[in-house]
Amino acid sequence: MSDHTVITEDGLRLHVTVRGRDDAPLTVLLSHCWTAEESDWHYQVTDLLARYGRDVRVITWDHRGHGRSDRAPESACTIPHLARDLGLVVDTCAPDGPLVVAGHSVGGMTITAIPEERPDLMARIVGTLFVSTTSGELSKVTLGLPAVAGGLLRDRLPFILANRSRMLSLSRREKFPTIERQVARRFLFGRPARSRDVALVVDQLVHAAPETMSGFFKDMMNHDRIGNLSAFDDIPTTVLVGTRDLLTPPEHAGKIARGIRGARLLVAPDAGHYLPFERRELVSDELFALIDRALADLNRAPYEMVANEGRGRPNRMGRGTH
Repeated sequence: MSDHTVITEDGLRLHVTVRGRDDAPLTVLLSHCWTAEESDWHYQVTDLLARYGRDVRVITWDHRGHGRSDRAPESACTIPHLARDLGLVVDTCAPDGPLVVAGHSVGGMTITAIPEERPDLMARIVGTLFVSTTSGELSKVTLGLPAVAGGLLRDRLPFILANRSRMLSLSRREKFPTIERQVARRFLFGRPARSRDVALVVDQLVHAAPETMSGFFKDMMNHDRIGNLSAFDDIPTTVLVGTRDLLTPPEHAGKIARGIRGARLLVAPDAGHYLPFERRELVSDELFALIDRALADLNRAPYEMVANEGRGRPNRMGRGTH
């Protein structure tokens, strides 16, 4: 494991963690949830290392304004910024070779912006996992409440949390995370919810910068990348969602799955928004399936390249264009 610093186009430092050998044949990128940080994927990282050791490169990073990365001004807390940051992480830490990309919540929204922000990466993507996320229309989400009350709470809650961050000291919020705990238990988790997982999410909410909460919320309300989904056609893709996900409900996952030719949709009964925590085995197993398929295609690629010689140039994992 090695720590890296990547400098964004606007001069922010991103904290990046790379696991695996430099010449690994495949890279897995794990993009985390809004107000979280790279530990959002800690269960999956443990499972990936147990299964593949150092033979697959695994990259996690703290998004701008999150974790150990630099805080960003509110105007720079946007999904396009995250997609370009992802591209810079790839350029720095995985400059060549195939990519499996996974995104949770805003991490998945970031993936949907790759075709417009970093289209050059699309030819390298050989597997995609969308976890508890959306391609648009978040402004219609009501958090499982009646429409008027749900809409008001949806629009006010991020700013209530942001104002707590501005007005109260970190030590006081750590000691009395009253609202953060209520938000996590009521809106972020389904059933069952392990206390240690809820505690980690509460801690992440407490440490989230105010501009991170308000800036990304404003941008996510305008997020609309439904038109980008066809760029992922025929890339092995799985979409995961919980039946109790109140932030990005199952119908949002369904739109992603319908928008990508060949995508699979899996719905986890009783799970909430934090599937990487709540359904560790499901998320890890679907990552394994994408990685195993990509590695198998890599092993076949030399033979397909020989077979296709003179009949066209192979693209992605040896799939030919004729």
